[in-house]
Amino acid sequence: MNESLLIQYLIVRARVLAASFRDEERGETTEKVILTAVFAALAIAVGAIIVSKVTAKASSINLQ
Repeated sequence: MNESLLIQYLIVRARVLAASFRDEERGETTEKVILTAVFAALAIAVGAIIVSKVTAKASSINLQ
């Protein structure tokens, strides 16, 4: 999956999650905690992918 699309997807899902927090105060706290943890893990994975691609590109630059 394209990193840009993944980031856009995560943004949309975060907005939906934020809206659900506003809409219903009483509710499935466990579900929200789990979803938040999943999104945090996805964000870390996306960050790791970006760092690895930038590092690989920087390493491939010939400075001589």
